[in-house]
Amino acid sequence: MNQYLCISDDVQLGKNVKLAKFINLYGCTIGDETKIGAFVEVQKKAYIGKNCKISSHTFICEGVTIGDSCFVGHSVVFINDKSPQAVNKDGSLESEKEWMARFVETHVGKNVTIGSNATIMGGIQIGDGAMIGAGSVVTKNVPAGEVWVGNPAKLLRQRKK
Repeated sequence: MNQYLCISDDVQLGKNVKLAKFINLYGCTIGDETKIGAFVEVQKKAYIGKNCKISSHTFICEGVTIGDSCFVGHSVVFINDKSPQAVNKDGSLESEKEWMARFVETHVGKNVTIGSNATIMGGIQIGDGAMIGAGSVVTKNVPAGEVWVGNPAKLLRQRKK
């Protein structure tokens, strides 16, 4: 293994996956022909489909599913906790078991484009062929074929085919 890659033994890599240096992958599945940029982390129970491009500095957390042929721009962040916190009421550090009570999954359809610096809140569904503008904060489900932009993201128009 390359000294600049951190890939755990439980990662499932498809055929011809291209990995940049300085990445962290564990417990995830990456589909055939997908390209992962530098400084990307993909956590356990995340799935990235075939023929995707995941740009540098992106964070794909547990519970995120990305369909085939998607583009994820630089520094995109996915969130899987509706109410994050570090400690319990007694001041002790929260455990994964306690955090899992707030865990939510996110699903990105096929042929989706997500612009750089977008934030995708947990529990969101992004439909096939949708586009998310750079810097957008997605707080609601995005129907297939629509372009959403802004903070919070709102419908701009139908995506041109």
